Amino acid sequence: MYAQTNHAKLQEAEHQKPLGKDEQIVTAVRHWTDNLFSFRVTRPQSLRFRSGEFVMIGLEGENGKPLLRAYSIASPSWDEELEFFSIKVPDGPLTSRLQKIQVGDRILLKTKPTGTLVLDALIPGKRLFMFSTGTGIAPFASLIRDPEVYEKFETVVLTHTCRQVAELEYGRTLVENLENDPLIGESISGKLLYYPTITQEEFQTQGRITDLLSSGKLFEDLDLPPLNSATDRGMICGSMGLNNDLKAILEAQGLVEGSNNRPAEYVLEKAFVG
Repeated sequence: MYAQTNHAKLQEAEHQKPLGKDEQIVTAVRHWTDNLFSFRVTRPQSLRFRSGEFVMIGLEGENGKPLLRAYSIASPSWDEELEFFSIKVPDGPLTSRLQKIQVGDRILLKTKPTGTLVLDALIPGKRLFMFSTGTGIAPFASLIRDPEVYEKFETVVLTHTCRQVAELEYGRTLVENLENDPLIGESISGKLLYYPTITQEEFQTQGRITDLLSSGKLFEDLDLPPLNSATDRGMICGSMGLNNDLKAILEAQGLVEGSNNRPAEYVLEKAFVG
């Protein structure tokens, strides 16, 4: 998914002043569209996290104070590096600067992961639906690369809704590469179903995921039976509006919202990047 790492830049960065307490080095960057980019950074040895969690990352502010935002970790818990997927906001205090990072640069990273989009917050089931829009696919990029997901569920459905086709590229590339992944390539065979949808351009599947879910078209397209609260589990990550709309749809079908302290049938993420 990334161009070959610039080892010379990394070595140069590593031989500069020692890393600060919360500093990590950027190891790879890829710009997917004018509005989306992903990057990888070194992983602190002390960092332990569950696939689907988020951490606070950022840069030093112009006033000397850290400028931090919550970012879902897009890499799985076993990865030796950390990956993040971000939107570019031209006037955003953080992303206006973060989008300019290059290999060898340093970012700030707090090693206290948290979040609700984790397997521990769900009770056992047979099918797992991951509903995402835009950069909301990030925590699911972590989860679909975790072998435990396929040990716990017979079918995993990843939906990704964007405005334009180009915005699907990160997720599409990730899913395609999974088939050849030495760790989970065999595990996902026949289990992972990818369902991309577009709202503002022509595409094979058009419309908001809420409409496609309510109308039953999602199940028709994937040749699946409708939602069943006894066997189906859900995870939601998108805008506040999408979260609330999907929450209403799932609860109308009898699914109950869960948490780390009280696992149930579905969970949603409440952390946002700006």
